[in-house]
Amino acid sequence: MKHCGLLRASASDIRWRIREGVALALQRFGESNMDGLLDEMLEWAKGTLLEKRAVVAALCEPILLKQPKDVLSVLQILDKITQDMLNTENRKDKDYKVLRKTLGYGWSVATVSDPENGKKLMEKWFVNEDKDIRWMMKENLRKKRLVRMDTDWTRTWKLNLGVE
Repeated sequence: MKHCGLLRASASDIRWRIREGVALALQRFGESNMDGLLDEMLEWAKGTLLEKRAVVAALCEPILLKQPKDVLSVLQILDKITQDMLNTENRKDKDYKVLRKTLGYGWSVATVSDPENGKKLMEKWFVNEDKDIRWMMKENLRKKRLVRMDTDWTRTWKLNLGVE
């Protein structure tokens, strides 16, 4: 991907508007070359907290989540990034909180595009005892898109996790 180095560096900019611009640029790239975007995001997903945030923000866009194989790849990337959250040492870090907030909506966006696989992966994280993982999953359960996808499933998990 052309200018990828500049985009990747800008993903960690202190200004949120620059970081959001990176996510939008990545989405535009994905509209014309989803395979290329997914390949690139696999690399970024190994990077900094803000690079991972860019991955989630870029990939969790409904217009990109049309092909089942692409959605499954996105769900697997989200799963890996969520797993990595468990190993983050400084959870008070602002970058950690930014990534956590992004994962707080990203899971639901990807799951509605592949309910079968998305629900299975979300359920794995619903039963995780980590407080930050729980927070992210509860935030996703608050999204109306999940209710529209599967009212009974969403209601059941909201009750199980105490989501109002």
